[in-house]
Amino acid sequence: MKVRFAPSPTGRLHVGNARVALLNWLWAKQQGGAFLLRMDDTDSERSTADFAAGIEEDLTWLGLAWDAFARQSDRGDRYDAAVESLKAADRLYACYETAEELELKRKLQLKSGRPPIYDRAGLRLTVAERAAFEVEGRRPHWRFKLEAAPIAWRDAVQGDKHFEGQHLSDPVLLRGDGRPLYTLSSVVDDIELDVTHVLRGEDHVANTAVQVQLFEALGGAVPAFAHLPLLTDLAGQGLSKRLGALSLKALREDSFEAMTVNSYLAKLGTPDPIAPHQSLDALVAGFDISRFGRATPKFDPGELEHLNAKLLHEMPYADIRPWLEARGLTDIEEPLWLAVRGNLTRRGEIGLWRQVVKGTVTPQIEEPDYVAQAAELLPPEPWDETTWGVWTGALKQATGRKGKALFLPLRKALTGQGSGPELAALLPLIGRDRTLARLSQDEPTP
Repeated sequence: MKVRFAPSPTGRLHVGNARVALLNWLWAKQQGGAFLLRMDDTDSERSTADFAAGIEEDLTWLGLAWDAFARQSDRGDRYDAAVESLKAADRLYACYETAEELELKRKLQLKSGRPPIYDRAGLRLTVAERAAFEVEGRRPHWRFKLEAAPIAWRDAVQGDKHFEGQHLSDPVLLRGDGRPLYTLSSVVDDIELDVTHVLRGEDHVANTAVQVQLFEALGGAVPAFAHLPLLTDLAGQGLSKRLGALSLKALREDSFEAMTVNSYLAKLGTPDPIAPHQSLDALVAGFDISRFGRATPKFDPGELEHLNAKLLHEMPYADIRPWLEARGLTDIEEPLWLAVRGNLTRRGEIGLWRQVVKGTVTPQIEEPDYVAQAAELLPPEPWDETTWGVWTGALKQATGRKGKALFLPLRKALTGQGSGPELAALLPLIGRDRTLARLSQDEPTP
């Protein structure tokens, strides 16, 4: 099996693009196959090297390493060869209509209740008529002549698909300036780069019907197809590369975990529960293309936020350690990570709790008499996770306090916060000297 992800480098990837890339990658790995990254960069006006580099950066962040790479701008000679082959087989013909003339034809067809199918006027042009157009300065675009035959395939997501060639419009394969369109270049690449399975959005279904005949005309094997419903936002609007808030770059800058995005997108559109996964291997093991339905999936940023927190709450220290070391946070060891991870929504928030444990805080002391009494009853070291219970038990017996009245003034004095990690785990990390100094409002220099 060999799949491909074929973005156009005309913008940064958004979550809809990422979903297609991820599912292709998971499908290939689940089947022991290969993942091809192909840059469809024939749109020279809009494609840029910066966008191409950004796409590679986004996929690398997600962990979607590609097994092969291709760039359409390097393959112009292959498209030229395919064009000549189709011309020789009498499957490609020249047309001279302007965009305005084609639009007028379309409007007249619709007005008369007919489908907007190209009328093949280009096939009926005489040599003299073609010459006249050339003298006029017109350059032809070239259309692929479809055969009036049934076109059918078994779609891995949508089931049986059926079209009739005579009900489809002959597609343009070559622009007037000689540049190939996606319909042609994609098929040539899929044939020559040995792509066996094509998973893409359902907006390509009609295009697939055309391409099936093109594969056959060029003597290539027709790949298996899977067409996914397109991802939308919560309002049901389609996603665009212009929607910066849902770009992978924006999510990364907002400190979302790559595996949060992977975990969410891998199950969106299936009946399976969306749960955090710490590795792509776990998603590969659970991947099943047949689980994806035809209902339109909606991207919920709030659900992504919730999932990000859950993933951090379960993240092993070994997974966060390289990130900590890269930032010089080598003093955040496993006990501190395990104590605070359950209160994080972003990994960067650990800096606050590092400061609480190892630095200085501004104690919130609202009941100085009670806090002073707590300082007097502070147990001697050594401390462990039972110390908090011993200390608060003594305070409860001495003061009669319980619940928030017992715990909250201590939390505010020790951490400067009204909520946070369990103090049973945090207290031994703060240590007796720092604890006593905070209760006494005499915070030491770390």
